[in-house]
Amino acid sequence: MPLLRVIGVLVAIAIGAGIVAFLFTRDRRYLRLSFLITKYALIFALVVLALMFLERVIVL
Repeated sequence: MPLLRVIGVLVAIAIGAGIVAFLFTRDRRYLRLSFLITKYALIFALVVLALMFLERVIVL
């Protein structure tokens, strides 16, 4: 679980850095990168939650 927290903090920093970089440069590439990071982070979170749910179901 601590590893997931570290990954979450790093993802939040990367998304924030991309948005700040966009605000300074007005280059849409940074927004696209932030969007991709957000999309894959959500997919990863859903997979982890599904695995945790399956673990609970199998134990019961």
